[in-house]
Amino acid sequence: ALALALGASALGLLSACSGVSQLTKERVAQSETSVQQAQQTAGKSEQGAVELQQARERLDAAKSALAKGQEQQAERSAAQAHLYAELAVAKSQSADARKSADEVLASLNVLRQETERTTPTQR
Repeated sequence: ALALALGASALGLLSACSGVSQLTKERVAQSETSVQQAQQTAGKSEQGAVELQQARERLDAAKSALAKGQEQQAERSAAQAHLYAELAVAKSQSADARKSADEVLASLNVLRQETERTTPTQR
């Protein structure tokens, strides 16, 4: 809901830019929403931090191009911002999954060691 409200306000802000198609303005607004969602998802995770920063930079470039009426540059930068945002989320989630898997393996190893200690060896 927050992302939707922010996206709507961003769209309103971008509507002030003239000389650029509505579709381009919407794409830049959608990219802004993608970057905001990626920031919420990736959070403070180190994994994906570089990509998240690149997403923000591409979004800034898209907004700048939009303000200057440079439609193609705005579209290109918006698309790049969206892709970097998706990559940041994917890297963050991958790191979370890897961490969870490592924790499960560690638990299994502890359980196996306890079982070996308490079970008499069969010969």
